[in-house]
Amino acid sequence: MTLDTHNGSQTWNPDEDRAIPLAEATEVRVEDKTVDTTPAPQLREEAPVATGEQIEPGRALALVDFSPPAVGAGERLIRFAYRLGVPGTMLTAPMGKKSKTRLLATVNNTVPGSRVAGTALRAGHFLVHGAKTPIAQVDFHGAARVSPPLEAVVHSFSWLTDLEACAPREQGVPVAERILTSWLQANPKPPAKPGKGPAWNVGHTGMRLMNWLVHAPLILSGEKALRLRTLRHINETARWLDRQVHHAEDGLAEVAGWCAVIAAGLLLPDGRPRRLYGEAGLIRALGELMGDDGGVLSRSPLAQMEAIALLVRLRNCYQATRRDPPEAIERVIEMLVPPLLALTHGDGSLGSWQGAWAINGDDVSALVAASGVRTRPLRDVRQWGYQRAVAQKTILLFDTAPPPMPSHARYGCASTLAFEMSHGGHRLIVNCGGAASGGGLVPVRLEQGLRATAAHSTLTIDDANSTAILINGMIGSGVSQVDIDRKTLQNENGSNATRLEASHNGYAARYGLTHRRILILRDDGTELRGEDLLLPSGRKGKRGKVGYALRFHLGHEVDVALTEDGQGAGLALPDGSYWQFRSGGGDVSIEDSLWVDGHGRPQATQQLVVQGLVSRGGGNFGWLLKKMG
Repeated sequence: MTLDTHNGSQTWNPDEDRAIPLAEATEVRVEDKTVDTTPAPQLREEAPVATGEQIEPGRALALVDFSPPAVGAGERLIRFAYRLGVPGTMLTAPMGKKSKTRLLATVNNTVPGSRVAGTALRAGHFLVHGAKTPIAQVDFHGAARVSPPLEAVVHSFSWLTDLEACAPREQGVPVAERILTSWLQANPKPPAKPGKGPAWNVGHTGMRLMNWLVHAPLILSGEKALRLRTLRHINETARWLDRQVHHAEDGLAEVAGWCAVIAAGLLLPDGRPRRLYGEAGLIRALGELMGDDGGVLSRSPLAQMEAIALLVRLRNCYQATRRDPPEAIERVIEMLVPPLLALTHGDGSLGSWQGAWAINGDDVSALVAASGVRTRPLRDVRQWGYQRAVAQKTILLFDTAPPPMPSHARYGCASTLAFEMSHGGHRLIVNCGGAASGGGLVPVRLEQGLRATAAHSTLTIDDANSTAILINGMIGSGVSQVDIDRKTLQNENGSNATRLEASHNGYAARYGLTHRRILILRDDGTELRGEDLLLPSGRKGKRGKVGYALRFHLGHEVDVALTEDGQGAGLALPDGSYWQFRSGGGDVSIEDSLWVDGHGRPQATQQLVVQGLVSRGGGNFGWLLKKMG
């Protein structure tokens, strides 16, 4: 693919205010790098990526090559026997007395919780994404359908972390025992197979067992009868996970299951065989959860944070028993943090991608601090599929990959070629986000709409999604290939700009058009120049016209007003900065929009929309965002 080239030079005009096609504004040769979603074999050696070669996105990467901890022949035999079903007591003390069920250590949890949610628990409510649910009205058995976020909080016992964060232990114990007693009465024993109600999928069960073990003082400090009953249930749950962890609903759920198996092996008597078994399973599951750059294959910041929290809790369990965790676990934690930071804005909060909302910077920084990893954000998380460009106070995030595969997607979104932009601590252009928070203050019925292409700052054709959005978080056919190129442009006066170009084939099958987006961000952060092109996907374009819409969802703090000529809009930020949007592709209108904030709560906002009809033979639409003054 080649744009106009003269004498091999790369030039860029930063002073041109009119929104003109970027093919005219830049003179640069672009070389293709293609993201193909054809499933790759499970390779153990990553091939080098050179210009012009095909690379694969995070969802179809060669697996990260982590090896189980080195063990001797005897330990390998123990692990093999335990995997076959030989009880741990027979392997550790075949002729000895059976050990009494107890916990061998108290874990110091370093993963932060929510004081606000913990305070609500003490007042008698579960607080999930702004929605309060009285504890007395919760069906702990799971027969009555509740929203997925509340379901996850109740059955994973993640609320124990919030309870611990809000009050001294002696004040939290009565609340924890009250909820635990109700849950045990509704779930007296594990079922034969996973999926028998929301309490017994592998993900919730793994998280629950991990939280029981990590927060044991909150649930084992009361009367003896409840303590013994809880210990017995912990033991039964660990045995259930030993058998069922392979039937996890997705990669993150399997990692949660294996982490819980290892934690039980560390903290319960006769646990050495279980620990050896779990360590081998966890390392394999981690290799299948993430790509080589550390991004999880679901491409979700929420899943990235959950994976970090799981491994940090597991490391706390190792430390409680005075053991060093396997080197591979520490390495994975180090790999998971930089991609997460790549999706942060100037205030430290996260971008709204793949079902996530704009998670607060304090929550992100607290988790990173708990991980102990000191690092910088990755600029080019190519395999995970996000590009990050920083220019002074301006940060640009760009989605340059297909949505995740259905096997990884919990809340897959058709967001390919969407972008977000912030200046200082304020968001200028956003995506709606928050599909995973549906069931709190965000109505569940909006979940599919928040996953749609129109809920993201990108182009849509005929109001259709670039990738099909299905129920239950699943996605269908659509974008299967993305072309990516990134380079730095140099101006004659010595200033630079970052140029990002990407295209996808999500509309090729239905409309015979390929969407290509070019973004150029000046190095002083005062200008973002963009062009969206619709190009025939075959040799010959189709006849007729089709509707298109360019959407730019605005941050909830942005004040917007249209210009008199209808070709642009003025955007005022709370810090006093003023930005101008200009369109070269048609009249600009203002429509209502919605943005989900850092607590998972919906906020009313607005969006700029440029729409009209375009020839089935293709077209191009230039636009400009420029800081004035």
